[in-house]
Amino acid sequence: MLLRPAKPASAYYPYQPVKERGSLRSFLLALLMHVLLGIVLYYGVHWQSSTPVGAEAELWTEVPDTTPPPPEPIPAPRPVPVPPQPQVKAPVDEQADIALERQKRREAERKEAERQEAQRQEAQRKADLAKQEQQRKDQARREEQARQDLARKEDQKRKDDAAKKQAQQQAQQDQQRKEQAERERKEADARAKADAQAKAKADAAAKAKADAAASAQRRAELARLQALAGGGVPGGAGGVGNSPGAGAGQGGKASPGYADRVRRRVKPNIVFTEDIAGNPSAVVTVQLAPDGSLLSARLSKSSGNAGWDNAVLRAVERSDPLPRDENGKAPPTFNITFHPKD
Repeated sequence: MLLRPAKPASAYYPYQPVKERGSLRSFLLALLMHVLLGIVLYYGVHWQSSTPVGAEAELWTEVPDTTPPPPEPIPAPRPVPVPPQPQVKAPVDEQADIALERQKRREAERKEAERQEAQRQEAQRKADLAKQEQQRKDQARREEQARQDLARKEDQKRKDDAAKKQAQQQAQQDQQRKEQAERERKEADARAKADAQAKAKADAAAKAKADAAASAQRRAELARLQALAGGGVPGGAGGVGNSPGAGAGQGGKASPGYADRVRRRVKPNIVFTEDIAGNPSAVVTVQLAPDGSLLSARLSKSSGNAGWDNAVLRAVERSDPLPRDENGKAPPTFNITFHPKD
């Protein structure tokens, strides 16, 4: 079925395709080629169609009795195909065919263009998909990198916190050890101080006991000597450096600085570590032999603190013998005043 283009409504003349030149020459050349092809086919079939000639031969050896095979049948000659006669078309049909060929060519070009456009779009689509895939991979890689960085930061923070906590614990332990060492040192100092005080008290008590025993022995010896001499030591009260008394047993006064000399002699022997309110005075009355030996020491006025009073009495006993006065003899009796904060 021939497809012809529809005539436009405004056309006054029918469509006339352009007549192609050289169509007659092409037709004659095609006819010549068909004739040559028929001649070649004819001679190619009949050039071996002659009957074969037989041949004779003598055989000098015994030939087995065999029946020769029947001769092969000669193949029948193949029919020579008759070339189709070219169909002569009318000029109108030829123009229609040319228009159809052009339309087919345009259709083929359009399809080729569509195919190329489809290929281009497919290539673009694949490129877009590849780009999207690459972007997705890059995004996934960035997210993974961000997760790793966050994990590293968290790990570093945990390590820093652990190190800080360990440092704080170490500092606390060091502080606790220092406090423990300080407590132990204070306890040791307190124990040592208590031991020293106890030892000092024990030594003071032992020395006081020994001094008391020595004083008692001296007094007994002095009493024995006085009894043998038939005399006695008169008693009397004396002041601090200016009170009347019996000097060397004959009655006299002590020099003005004698009481201070005695106080300086007794002061280093006072052992007293307690705290006392105010500065009370303790007055001690002593009786001496002419050579300064202590005959007796008694508290004539209390300070109100028994510890201070006893410490003063023990110091006086430990200071025996006391120094002599300027005349070479000690006054028989006098008073000495002691203050804890002098």
